[in-house]
Amino acid sequence: MTKAAMLASSDRPEKAPRPRVAVIGTGGSISMHGRDSMDLFEYGDFGRVLEVEELLALVPEAARIADVVPVRLMAIVSMGIGPREWLELNRRVDATVASDPSLDGVVITHGTAVLEETAYFLNLVNRARVPVVLVGAQRPPTGLSSDAHLNLVNAIRVAGSPAARGLGVLTLLNDEIHSARDVTKSATFRVDAFRSPDLGILGYADPDGSIRIYRAPTRRHAPHTEFDVGSLADLPRVDIVYSYAGSDGSLIEAAVRAGAAGIVSAGFAPGLVTPGEMAAMLSARDAGLLVVQSSRAGAGRVGQRTKTKAAGIVAADNLNPQKARILAMLTLTITTDPAEAQRCFDEY
Repeated sequence: MTKAAMLASSDRPEKAPRPRVAVIGTGGSISMHGRDSMDLFEYGDFGRVLEVEELLALVPEAARIADVVPVRLMAIVSMGIGPREWLELNRRVDATVASDPSLDGVVITHGTAVLEETAYFLNLVNRARVPVVLVGAQRPPTGLSSDAHLNLVNAIRVAGSPAARGLGVLTLLNDEIHSARDVTKSATFRVDAFRSPDLGILGYADPDGSIRIYRAPTRRHAPHTEFDVGSLADLPRVDIVYSYAGSDGSLIEAAVRAGAAGIVSAGFAPGLVTPGEMAAMLSARDAGLLVVQSSRAGAGRVGQRTKTKAAGIVAADNLNPQKARILAMLTLTITTDPAEAQRCFDEY
């Protein structure tokens, strides 16, 4: 090599090493093998859920951007995921990171139906100090114009990016990076179904491969949380009761009889219930249940009112009912005191 060539070579920036990212499979539409390319609707009824290695085989581009480590866990539809599966998934994430210190991040493939709930649970309990990114798809990877392939590639990019560190658990769909606390599924079929209604996205996974972050969550999140679920086999039962014109509180009473430790009221905006529901909620409080007031509106905050505060009813802030339920379940693992529970809802 000539001296000029050597100088030119030394001027080139060194290529950064590829990140090492674990991909934990749980199933969902992103992992479904449908009947054919036009099966964009009933693939869950007639198709097959792929194991994570099979899914990665359909997306060879993933190996070009990262050293991908597949980790089997589940291959189910997300409607089959609940508290016990959350606990198992949390343990697997922690164990995967602990066993491989070279990992730069973790991706979890997940169905979109309860993706936001799994993400928020992990955001409240997980101890991994690398980015954890949940990814799903609105169309199966075998379907026409599927979003599964690019979503998975972008999730791996985000998980392996230093820009994603310290943001808590994230979701990646449709090129958008969301905080687990804020994101919700807002449409049934569209690929842009995931939104953060009050506060917006955190950033983008751009077509050029770059990860752009524009804001950071300020509420407490993983790994710096007080909730320790490592030894738990299940979580306290908390039920959601939806308000509607003329509702009389019988569903709240039914939840109490079913053994609920807590009730989340999905009330009228900005956090109101019918007289019958209020009577049932006060009765539940007298029986020692944790009662949380949220809103069915889909956006906006629920604040503490003088009367409900005096009654020991907790205000959910801007958490939607399904996320308020998760925080209520975890709060019940450390306290039943309404004032302490309100602190948790104010901090997380």
